[in-house]
Amino acid sequence: MTLLHRFRKRRFIVAAAVATAVLPALAATPAMATAAPAGPSQASAANYKHACPLGKPGTMACMALIRTDIHGAGIRLAGPSPNGYTPADLAAAYHLNTVGGTGQTVAIVDAYDDPNAASDLAVYRSQFGLPPCTTANGCFQELNQEGAASPLPNLPPPVLSGWGTETSLDLDMVSAACPNCHILLVETNSQSNQDLFDGVDVATERAKFVSDSWAFPEYRGETNDDVHFNHPGTVIAFASGDYGHDGGVFYPAASQYVVAVGGTSLFRGSGGTFTEQAWGGSGSGCSAFEPEPGWQLGPPDTHCGNRAVADVSAVADINTGVSIYDTIDDTGWDVSGGTSAATPIITAVYALAGPPLATDPAAFLLYRHFIGRGPTVVPPEQVLNDVTTGSTGDCGAPVCDARAGWDGPTGVGTPIGTGAFVRPFAFGAIVTDDQSGAVGTAVSLTVQGRDGVTPYVWTADGLPPGLSIDSPSGLISGTPTAAGTYQVTVTGHDSA
Repeated sequence: MTLLHRFRKRRFIVAAAVATAVLPALAATPAMATAAPAGPSQASAANYKHACPLGKPGTMACMALIRTDIHGAGIRLAGPSPNGYTPADLAAAYHLNTVGGTGQTVAIVDAYDDPNAASDLAVYRSQFGLPPCTTANGCFQELNQEGAASPLPNLPPPVLSGWGTETSLDLDMVSAACPNCHILLVETNSQSNQDLFDGVDVATERAKFVSDSWAFPEYRGETNDDVHFNHPGTVIAFASGDYGHDGGVFYPAASQYVVAVGGTSLFRGSGGTFTEQAWGGSGSGCSAFEPEPGWQLGPPDTHCGNRAVADVSAVADINTGVSIYDTIDDTGWDVSGGTSAATPIITAVYALAGPPLATDPAAFLLYRHFIGRGPTVVPPEQVLNDVTTGSTGDCGAPVCDARAGWDGPTGVGTPIGTGAFVRPFAFGAIVTDDQSGAVGTAVSLTVQGRDGVTPYVWTADGLPPGLSIDSPSGLISGTPTAAGTYQVTVTGHDSA
């Protein structure tokens, strides 16, 4: 892929003494509703089921969908169905450089024990040529909600309730997007809110990236539970739900402290290209209880006033689902979907990009890649695919209908590489103001690239007379010869 990284324009004022600076790295997060919402509007073409039907208040349901027409009941497939996307497909669709992620750990929190989690994961990774991720090589670890490791009796009991499908889907999608990441699976005693929240607490103590594909319709008092998710510098992602806008807003995706992940339909085009539209089942809407976070004030108006869902998205439509391998709630190979597929993909993309700063809410990074402020609909930089078609209900744009800029079904869009998942230039701690210098005084200012494939190639437009940029190193140097104010744009291409 070709990744274009463009710094926002900054003035270069030639007048006073120069302060040498380094531009930040380029990039190359007790009343309850009880009625069961309607099903995904765009899944009617395929026979499917919810792996975990919604339960009672005080419990969470997994958001995995599973195809029921891929093979007959009890009949095993010899290999992955051609109906399911593979790791190579997902890497191509989202322009992922999957050689990254070494040293990062992605945690997954699910209910109950999946005793075949490790062996099923091994089959999936072997099938697609991914490096082994086992307990023996230190890549894979299972813990219970108190943080104790396997084997039994430390782990909770297995329950054939659909959570095995969820676990396999989560493990497989993290593997697909970040095959070099380590994986921590935290299994809770039940699907109760408190048990799962305890699991998140354990995960955030041990990992900077936490994927959670479970939810329940919003409830009064939910903000009291936000304490489990308020961890700046840690990415905690939640599925936005599989019931569309009419199903209501789901929690914890509605929490102001998490990354709410919506869903798309992903279509293969010619020449290895992919296109996307908003998936009708993707959870979207305005929270009834969560305040609007400051980082949602900057992009185009959400029309909510409170926290708006979703923030970002990836493939979720069961008609354009992903291949998984599960032998607990299924017979091996099958095709799965739902925002449970999108959430671990997005979490793994964050891991490829690296941890956010300790002061940053993870979703903050996504919204900062919009150019401009206020209610004007402005497209994001070229690090996001702005999904502009599709709908989750009849409430119009932007809460139900996809549009240019932010919208409820897909948030700010889908990944183009990892560039949207790191702190962008304009809000970096290093260069935040105009750079000043004096005529006749030498300048030395280095531009750096962090997460692309080295080496970079750098160009600069609008530099003051007498200054130039060294293409391989990114060093801006020289001696200014004319006073004035100059608008400078620096562009970097990585070698991929």
